[in-house]
Amino acid sequence: MAIAVQCQNVEKTYTKGKEVVPVLDGINLAIQEGDFLALMGPSGSGKTTLLNLIGGLDHPTGGDIEVNGRSLAGMNNRALARWRSENVGFIFQFYNLLPVLNAQRNVELPLLLTNLSRKQRQQNASTALQIVGLAERAKHKPGELSGGQQQRVAIARALVADPSLLVCDEPTGDLDRETADEILQLLQTLNRDQGKTIIMVTHDPRAADHASTTLHMDKGKLAKADGEVV
Repeated sequence: MAIAVQCQNVEKTYTKGKEVVPVLDGINLAIQEGDFLALMGPSGSGKTTLLNLIGGLDHPTGGDIEVNGRSLAGMNNRALARWRSENVGFIFQFYNLLPVLNAQRNVELPLLLTNLSRKQRQQNASTALQIVGLAERAKHKPGELSGGQQQRVAIARALVADPSLLVCDEPTGDLDRETADEILQLLQTLNRDQGKTIIMVTHDPRAADHASTTLHMDKGKLAKADGEVV
Protein backbone atom coordinates (compact mmCIF):
# COMPACT_ATOMS: atom_id res chain seq x y z
CA MET A 1 0.00 0.00 0.00
CA ALA A 2 1.22 3.52 -0.83
CA ILE A 3 2.48 5.96 1.77
CA ALA A 4 0.11 8.89 2.35
CA VAL A 5 2.29 10.87 4.79
CA GLN A 6 6.06 10.68 5.20
CA CYS A 7 7.84 12.69 7.90
CA GLN A 8 11.63 12.69 7.64
CA ASN A 9 13.65 13.98 10.59
CA VAL A 10 11.05 16.68 11.28
CA GLU A 11 12.03 19.28 13.84
CA LYS A 12 10.15 22.28 15.18
CA THR A 13 11.41 24.97 17.51
CA TYR A 14 9.94 28.25 18.71
CA THR A 15 11.78 31.31 19.92
CA LYS A 16 10.71 32.83 23.23
CA GLY A 17 12.76 35.96 23.76
CA LYS A 18 16.35 34.77 23.51
CA GLU A 19 15.41 31.20 24.35
CA VAL A 20 14.92 28.53 21.67
CA VAL A 21 12.20 26.09 22.73
CA PRO A 22 12.33 22.65 21.03
CA VAL A 23 8.93 21.07 20.35
CA LEU A 24 9.59 18.25 17.87
CA ASP A 25 12.84 16.32 17.94
CA GLY A 26 13.62 14.47 14.69
CA ILE A 27 10.24 12.88 13.95
CA ASN A 28 10.30 10.02 11.43
CA LEU A 29 6.89 8.66 10.54
CA ALA A 30 5.24 6.89 7.61
CA ILE A 31 1.44 6.69 7.44
CA GLN A 32 -0.11 4.40 4.86
CA GLU A 33 -3.00 5.43 2.64
CA GLY A 34 -6.27 4.54 4.32
CA ASP A 35 -4.83 4.34 7.83
CA PHE A 36 -6.63 5.78 10.86
CA LEU A 37 -3.92 6.95 13.25
CA ALA A 38 -4.48 8.20 16.79
CA LEU A 39 -1.78 10.40 18.32
CA MET A 40 -1.81 10.42 22.11
CA GLY A 41 0.35 12.08 24.71
CA PRO A 42 0.38 14.65 27.52
CA SER A 43 -0.22 18.35 26.93
CA GLY A 44 2.91 19.95 25.54
CA SER A 45 4.20 16.71 24.02
CA GLY A 46 4.10 18.11 20.48
CA LYS A 47 1.22 16.11 19.02
CA THR A 48 -0.86 19.10 17.87
CA THR A 49 2.27 20.75 16.48
CA LEU A 50 2.96 17.64 14.41
CA LEU A 51 -0.66 17.54 13.25
CA ASN A 52 -0.48 21.17 12.13
CA LEU A 53 2.72 20.53 10.20
CA ILE A 54 1.24 17.53 8.39
CA GLY A 55 -1.86 19.59 7.57
CA GLY A 56 0.25 22.40 6.15
CA LEU A 57 -0.79 24.96 8.75
CA ASP A 58 2.82 25.59 9.76
CA HIS A 59 6.36 25.02 8.46
CA PRO A 60 8.88 22.69 10.13
CA THR A 61 12.14 24.15 11.37
CA GLY A 62 14.02 21.19 9.92
CA GLY A 63 13.36 18.02 7.95
CA ASP A 64 10.63 17.42 5.38
CA ILE A 65 7.04 16.27 5.17
CA GLU A 66 5.59 14.64 2.08
CA VAL A 67 1.86 14.10 1.58
CA ASN A 68 0.89 11.81 -1.29
CA GLY A 69 4.43 12.13 -2.60
CA ARG A 70 4.53 15.91 -2.61
CA SER A 71 6.98 17.79 -0.39
CA LEU A 72 5.54 20.63 1.67
CA ALA A 73 8.94 22.11 2.57
CA GLY A 74 9.38 24.20 -0.56
CA MET A 75 5.90 25.72 -0.70
CA ASN A 76 5.33 29.37 0.10
CA ASN A 77 2.28 30.37 2.13
CA ARG A 78 0.10 30.97 -0.93
CA ALA A 79 0.96 27.62 -2.51
CA LEU A 80 0.45 25.89 0.82
CA ALA A 81 -3.01 27.46 1.23
CA ARG A 82 -4.02 26.22 -2.22
CA TRP A 83 -2.64 22.77 -1.48
CA ARG A 84 -4.53 22.58 1.84
CA SER A 85 -7.81 23.52 0.18
CA GLU A 86 -7.47 20.64 -2.29
CA ASN A 87 -5.95 17.91 -0.14
CA VAL A 88 -6.73 18.27 3.57
CA GLY A 89 -9.91 18.44 5.63
CA PHE A 90 -9.65 19.89 9.15
CA ILE A 91 -11.81 18.89 12.12
CA PHE A 92 -11.28 20.65 15.45
CA GLN A 93 -12.57 20.28 19.00
CA PHE A 94 -14.49 23.55 18.67
CA TYR A 95 -16.50 23.46 15.51
CA ASN A 96 -15.49 26.91 14.17
CA LEU A 97 -18.80 27.37 12.39
CA LEU A 98 -19.93 30.87 11.45
CA PRO A 99 -23.06 31.53 13.54
CA VAL A 100 -24.70 33.80 10.93
CA LEU A 101 -24.58 31.12 8.22
CA ASN A 102 -26.74 28.02 8.00
CA ALA A 103 -25.24 24.53 7.77
CA GLN A 104 -25.30 24.50 3.97
CA ARG A 105 -23.39 27.79 3.70
CA ASN A 106 -20.89 26.78 6.41
CA VAL A 107 -20.09 23.61 4.49
CA GLU A 108 -19.70 25.54 1.23
CA LEU A 109 -17.04 27.88 2.64
CA PRO A 110 -13.92 25.89 1.62
CA LEU A 111 -15.20 25.75 -1.96
CA LEU A 112 -15.03 29.54 -2.29
CA LEU A 113 -11.30 29.04 -2.91
CA THR A 114 -12.06 26.88 -5.95
CA ASN A 115 -13.30 27.60 -9.47
CA LEU A 116 -16.54 25.70 -8.96
CA SER A 117 -19.78 27.38 -9.94
CA ARG A 118 -22.29 28.36 -7.27
CA LYS A 119 -24.57 25.52 -8.35
CA GLN A 120 -21.75 22.97 -8.08
CA ARG A 121 -20.73 24.31 -4.66
CA GLN A 122 -24.29 23.89 -3.45
CA GLN A 123 -24.49 20.36 -4.84
CA ASN A 124 -21.21 19.35 -3.22
CA ALA A 125 -22.27 20.82 0.13
CA SER A 126 -25.61 19.00 -0.03
CA THR A 127 -23.81 15.72 -0.74
CA ALA A 128 -21.42 16.24 2.19
CA LEU A 129 -24.31 16.96 4.56
CA GLN A 130 -26.05 13.82 3.32
CA ILE A 131 -22.92 11.75 4.04
CA VAL A 132 -22.91 12.90 7.70
CA GLY A 133 -26.66 12.39 8.06
CA LEU A 134 -27.72 16.05 8.26
CA ALA A 135 -29.37 16.72 4.91
CA GLU A 136 -32.59 17.74 6.66
CA ARG A 137 -30.73 20.33 8.77
CA ALA A 138 -29.14 22.19 5.87
CA LYS A 139 -31.03 25.43 6.55
CA HIS A 140 -30.43 25.45 10.31
CA LYS A 141 -27.86 27.81 11.82
CA PRO A 142 -25.32 26.51 14.36
CA GLY A 143 -27.30 27.90 17.31
CA GLU A 144 -30.22 25.70 16.27
CA LEU A 145 -28.13 22.51 16.31
CA SER A 146 -26.82 20.29 19.10
CA GLY A 147 -23.09 19.94 19.75
CA GLY A 148 -22.99 16.62 17.93
CA GLN A 149 -24.87 18.05 14.98
CA GLN A 150 -22.49 21.02 14.82
CA GLN A 151 -19.53 18.63 14.73
CA ARG A 152 -21.20 16.71 11.92
CA VAL A 153 -21.51 19.97 9.99
CA ALA A 154 -17.81 20.59 10.65
CA ILE A 155 -17.02 17.11 9.32
CA ALA A 156 -19.15 17.77 6.23
CA ARG A 157 -17.18 21.00 5.70
CA ALA A 158 -13.95 18.99 5.96
CA LEU A 159 -15.24 16.51 3.36
CA VAL A 160 -16.74 18.92 0.86
CA ALA A 161 -13.62 19.24 -1.31
CA ASP A 162 -13.12 15.44 -1.21
CA PRO A 163 -9.67 15.56 0.45
CA SER A 164 -7.58 12.42 0.76
CA LEU A 165 -6.44 13.35 4.29
CA LEU A 166 -8.46 14.30 7.37
CA VAL A 167 -6.64 15.82 10.35
CA CYS A 168 -8.63 15.91 13.58
CA ASP A 169 -7.58 17.75 16.73
CA GLU A 170 -9.56 16.44 19.73
CA PRO A 171 -12.71 16.10 17.57
CA THR A 172 -14.78 14.71 20.47
CA GLY A 173 -13.26 16.73 23.31
CA ASP A 174 -16.33 18.95 23.70
CA LEU A 175 -18.94 16.19 23.43
CA ASP A 176 -20.64 13.81 25.85
CA ARG A 177 -19.69 10.14 25.67
CA GLU A 178 -22.65 8.94 23.60
CA THR A 179 -22.33 11.76 21.06
CA ALA A 180 -18.54 11.31 20.95
CA ASP A 181 -18.98 7.64 20.08
CA GLU A 182 -21.35 8.58 17.25
CA ILE A 183 -18.78 11.00 15.80
CA LEU A 184 -15.99 8.44 16.13
CA GLN A 185 -18.12 5.82 14.38
CA LEU A 186 -18.71 8.33 11.58
CA LEU A 187 -14.95 8.83 11.24
CA GLN A 188 -14.50 5.05 11.12
CA THR A 189 -17.08 4.86 8.34
CA LEU A 190 -15.31 7.57 6.34
CA ASN A 191 -12.04 5.70 6.81
CA ARG A 192 -13.45 2.31 5.92
CA ASP A 193 -15.95 3.13 3.16
CA GLN A 194 -14.34 6.17 1.52
CA GLY A 195 -10.71 5.31 2.13
CA LYS A 196 -9.91 8.58 3.91
CA THR A 197 -6.57 8.67 5.68
CA ILE A 198 -7.25 10.06 9.16
CA ILE A 199 -4.85 11.44 11.77
CA MET A 200 -6.50 12.21 15.09
CA VAL A 201 -4.99 13.86 18.17
CA THR A 202 -6.77 12.78 21.34
CA HIS A 203 -6.31 12.51 25.10
CA ASP A 204 -9.09 9.92 25.32
CA PRO A 205 -8.07 6.22 25.22
CA ARG A 206 -11.65 5.28 24.25
CA ALA A 207 -11.42 7.59 21.25
CA ALA A 208 -8.06 6.09 20.30
CA ASP A 209 -9.65 2.63 20.37
CA HIS A 210 -11.58 3.59 17.23
CA ALA A 211 -8.33 4.09 15.30
CA SER A 212 -6.45 1.28 13.59
CA THR A 213 -3.03 2.52 14.80
CA THR A 214 -2.04 4.40 17.97
CA LEU A 215 1.23 6.21 18.60
CA HIS A 216 2.27 8.13 21.69
CA MET A 217 4.21 11.36 21.88
CA ASP A 218 6.31 12.59 24.77
CA LYS A 219 8.77 15.48 24.80
CA GLY A 220 8.75 15.82 21.04
CA LYS A 221 9.38 12.16 20.23
CA LEU A 222 7.12 9.39 18.96
CA ALA A 223 6.79 6.00 20.62
CA LYS A 224 4.64 2.91 20.21
CA ALA A 225 2.33 1.70 22.96
CA ASP A 226 5.14 -0.39 24.45
CA GLY A 227 7.38 2.66 24.72
CA GLU A 228 9.63 1.77 21.77
CA VAL A 229 10.76 4.94 20.01
CA VAL A 230 9.48 5.15 16.42
